[in-house]
Amino acid sequence: MGKKDKKDKKETKDLDSVYKIIELVGTSAKSWEDAARNAVEMAAESLQDIRVAEVTDLDMRLDGGKVVAYRAKVKLSFKYRRE
Repeated sequence: MGKKDKKDKKETKDLDSVYKIIELVGTSAKSWEDAARNAVEMAAESLQDIRVAEVTDLDMRLDGGKVVAYRAKVKLSFKYRRE
């Protein structure tokens, strides 16, 4: 089996895969970017094969009229595997 055949087989296998999507909210006192990164990096500690992260919503938590936290809602997709 040549390199092209192996590549085609892997691409076909990936196309026949199933992915699960979860939604997380990351927070940061510094920025929305850090909030999104925190969500992804924490999820990566327990999930394998994370493929896509999509920021779907941004908001802020306020206290006394001041921003105390940036929040990023993130959808993550990862390869679903049977146990």
